Amino acid sequence: MTFLLAEELAEDNGRREGILLLLTAVFVFLNAIALSLAREGSIQGRHLWAPAVWAVLVTAAFFSLRRFRPLHDPFLLPVVSLLTGWGLILIDRLAPNFLTRQVIWLTLGTAVLLATAILPRNLRLLRHYRYTLLIGGLLLLAATLLFGVNPSGFGAALWLPIPLAGRVFFQPSELLKLLLVVFLASYFDERQILLQGNRLKNRWQTFPYLAPLLLMWGFCIILLVWQRDLGAATLFFILFLSLLYLATGDRRYIAGGLALLLAAGVFAYYAFDVVTLRVDAWWNPWPEADNRAFQIVQSLYALAAGGVLGQGVGQGFPDYIPVVHSDFAFAAIGEEWGLVGSLAVVICFALLAQRGIRIALLGKRPFRQYLAAGITILFSAQALLIMGGVTKLVPLTGVTLPFVSYGGSSLLISHIMIGLLLYLSATETNQP
Repeated sequence: MTFLLAEELAEDNGRREGILLLLTAVFVFLNAIALSLAREGSIQGRHLWAPAVWAVLVTAAFFSLRRFRPLHDPFLLPVVSLLTGWGLILIDRLAPNFLTRQVIWLTLGTAVLLATAILPRNLRLLRHYRYTLLIGGLLLLAATLLFGVNPSGFGAALWLPIPLAGRVFFQPSELLKLLLVVFLASYFDERQILLQGNRLKNRWQTFPYLAPLLLMWGFCIILLVWQRDLGAATLFFILFLSLLYLATGDRRYIAGGLALLLAAGVFAYYAFDVVTLRVDAWWNPWPEADNRAFQIVQSLYALAAGGVLGQGVGQGFPDYIPVVHSDFAFAAIGEEWGLVGSLAVVICFALLAQRGIRIALLGKRPFRQYLAAGITILFSAQALLIMGGVTKLVPLTGVTLPFVSYGGSSLLISHIMIGLLLYLSATETNQP
């Protein structure tokens, strides 16, 4: 009886997922055709080859997951496919010289997504080797202090060159995000009862159980601040504070954490020029609209020009914004797809967050719950920070819009995290 119910559920999920992916493909190819007509006056293969590769990858992922993980969440793959397909259209529109690289990274990302979702029998290795994994990530991050480069030739040196791969670079802070989630999930899994029990008796007794955690997290933050990667440092702080609250249920951690974040922001404003620039541009960009605040002002102009329905793909001027294909992809969507397109992106991330929270709530092991919650927090916080920065709701943090912005490291690690969510949603929730 249980087998028949599972089979019916898998069939229903597959049908629902297939319909959503078909609608996604229609959207991506219609926009690719519209871009070709706007730029070339006719339908050209140079604007269709990337969506064609994307379609092959999505089809392979759909049938592979349906074959090996039939009970996986039916909404995750369509949401990610829509965002990545939209991102390819956007990069073809804004920075076509980077399109081939993005397609290669997307191919690798799809491969690791499927490997992560299908191959593991359990997650014991992640739990048992949490210190080894995190220390390895910290060493990679520390290596950027000695060997780091910036492919653009200016700015913070946050990338490491990959040997024997030509001009291919990897950003260790992206990997460290995932490793920190694994570390926190495993640590809180082992000490959940102690943390929650001590919270009820004496909050000061909780500190010895948190000391190793605070030490490892502190190393991450120090290295990121030393690198001037303040956007990643902000993400790490939000992740740590959120999971700490989930593990202890103590609201005082939230209040204390927000106070520390405010104090750190004040310190960073006077200590780092890049923070001073971003805060000043957020507070009042207009006095320096042609200089230091040029990016955010052009972003606001783009959003205003988009209106409700947008200028149409290939018919706006988002390329007036410096580094638009990376930091300001959301502004380009606002100009050429309008408020409707912007809200569609917000809804995609809201749906991704809802599915992630659902997976976390259905998990019977604390490790799985914390892992799903941590991944969901990362995606949600990163999307909110960059969308808020582009619209001048919060100061810019320099993070990318997941799956949409150009960036191989971010795309690869994001696919691994989605693969973990698919694995968690498809397997027995009482497994280790």
